[in-house]
Amino acid sequence: MSVINGIDLEVGQKIIETVKNNPEFGKTMWRARTFWKGGTKSESEIRGFKVTIDEPVDLGGTDTAPNPVEMVLAALGSCLVVGYALNAAMLGIELQKIEIDMEGDIDLPGFFGLPSDKLPGYTNIRAKVFLKSTASLDQLEEVHNRVISTSPVGLTLSKPVNLEVELVKRRTA
Repeated sequence: MSVINGIDLEVGQKIIETVKNNPEFGKTMWRARTFWKGGTKSESEIRGFKVTIDEPVDLGGTDTAPNPVEMVLAALGSCLVVGYALNAAMLGIELQKIEIDMEGDIDLPGFFGLPSDKLPGYTNIRAKVFLKSTASLDQLEEVHNRVISTSPVGLTLSKPVNLEVELVKRRTA
């Protein structure tokens, strides 16, 4: 068994071959369920894991956890980390370190329904990737190009995506 960057290459190759030979296996659906915990606090359940989300005090929260837009940045960073580790491993490139610094700009007047020329979401997200490896710069550039062209979270953030939010009408007791 060969392992690079904590990735079992045999398992990785089997997954790739399975999806290559059976494209239907590559069509996946992911779920999360979120519950209000009062004020600006919520808790999401994802595959049995619980994630708490809150707002900072200056946005009306109790600052007990990251807020939703920070979670978006964390989701992007985590997706990129997986991409770098996996793509480098599959190319036989060992990485000693992956760090990604992210920041983004959001227009709060739009969020509060105040007049604004911007929508109340991220207008810009910037990520700086730091890789430590003995690989050549050309090899790391190849990994980088693969990652940014295949990151599910990165691509979701960089293009329009169909979003359906339905209010389920039911009687409350």
